[in-house]
Amino acid sequence: MAPDSNTRTETLNWLFWQMGAGPLLGGGFGHFYAYAPEKIEYAIDRYAMEAKRQLDVLDRQLGEHRFVAGADYTIADMAIWPWYGQVVLNQVYGAAEFLDAKSYANVMRWAEEIAARPAVRRGRRVNKVMGPPEEQLAERHSAADFD
Repeated sequence: MAPDSNTRTETLNWLFWQMGAGPLLGGGFGHFYAYAPEKIEYAIDRYAMEAKRQLDVLDRQLGEHRFVAGADYTIADMAIWPWYGQVVLNQVYGAAEFLDAKSYANVMRWAEEIAARPAVRRGRRVNKVMGPPEEQLAERHSAADFD
């Protein structure tokens, strides 16, 4: 966490935003769009509208700052990226086109930058058991497991 109170407060504000908003994206939109056994148009549309509203909030913030809470990469980025970054990069739900993710240019820029971080690339592999074998790492015991 940042040592100065203003940056620390901004980081916590965005971290709490993720805690309140993320479940609507994942538990709401993601469930009804990608996983529900029955496709309910009303539920998909309702949660898609909310997901787009949240992406707009994030896009506006990222239009003014490199990272969510300001100039530096923080725990807020770490918490928000797995939900929103992976959605716009089409890494979960297969819904980037449906949500018109490319229209959120600032979120796309931020998501791509974070996705390129070596620690994020490694972290996405741990305990992954689906997809191409070279992207999976069922267990991790040492740094050599990534080689």
